[in-house]
Amino acid sequence: MSNYLKYFLKKFGWYMFTLIVAVALNFILPRLIDGNPVDAIMARVSRGMTDTNSVKNMYENFMHEFQLDLPMWKQFLYYIGNVFKGDFGTSFSQYPREVTEIIGNALPWTIALQLPAIIVGWVVGNVLGAYAAYKRGVFDKIIFPVALFISSIPFFIFSILLLYGLSFTLELFPSSGAYGHDVNIGFTIDFILSAIRHHTLPFLSIVLVMIGGQGIGMREMAIYELNADYVKYSKLMGIRESKIIKYVFRNAMLPQITGLVLSLGTVIAGGLITEIVFSYRGIGIVMFNAIKGRDYPLISGCTLIISITILASSFLLDILYGVIDPRIKAAQTEDK
Repeated sequence: MSNYLKYFLKKFGWYMFTLIVAVALNFILPRLIDGNPVDAIMARVSRGMTDTNSVKNMYENFMHEFQLDLPMWKQFLYYIGNVFKGDFGTSFSQYPREVTEIIGNALPWTIALQLPAIIVGWVVGNVLGAYAAYKRGVFDKIIFPVALFISSIPFFIFSILLLYGLSFTLELFPSSGAYGHDVNIGFTIDFILSAIRHHTLPFLSIVLVMIGGQGIGMREMAIYELNADYVKYSKLMGIRESKIIKYVFRNAMLPQITGLVLSLGTVIAGGLITEIVFSYRGIGIVMFNAIKGRDYPLISGCTLIISITILASSFLLDILYGVIDPRIKAAQTEDK
């Protein structure tokens, strides 16, 4: 068995163990919330009913349908079996809608918000950080403090500031929702323009903080590489500066690429608070409403999707590093 295969199997084993723990927690933690979620369903469907026996039978049917009348360990076994079949169950708070349907409707909105913000923030932040490190002077003195200030502001605080300034005060953008209530969903000019206007503030609240964080990280790494011994040696050897700079920024990009992969892994979870602040139609607002409604299946479905994406991106990063990072290759050789 090759060293790399051993490395792969070791990593795979740890991530599978972590996934099992995550699945168990996704099942257990929502059920620790006080209250019986069936009561919320009964409050809606039994409105106007006067026959107590009918209400009681309906209550027992719901308890049986959601398997809440079973011991916890039996519920867990049913849950595991259904998850492997891609069935997350029926939502309590939005009964009788399926959890997979609800998540499937919300997921594209979250990805449409997060993915462009991550990519734009990463590209612009790294370009500005690299330029500030290389040029220094006045440009660096302006970019560094601004980036440091922006990156120190949490997403949700920045969201509230933008909401107050650009929506409530200047009234330039809508304050909530993913599109206007006066337009119909479809591939039309009115709907696209409305979606873009509602998308702008949540997008800015994520991308500006992302630019600040990436800019600082790239600046620090580039300065470190520019002062490295191999750069000084290359200059003494008379190697062209453009060629030196190429290697400097290629080395400085490695940690930034790590950050990009991890950010892509959190593409679903990264903007949850932002979505809640702007009542944006994504996983964040779905999960928030599920917690309020003590909706076990919907909470478990959302958190499981988030857990899987984070674990998958981290596993992919570890595997890629095992291939491209010479330090990991050296460690594999030593273990032989």
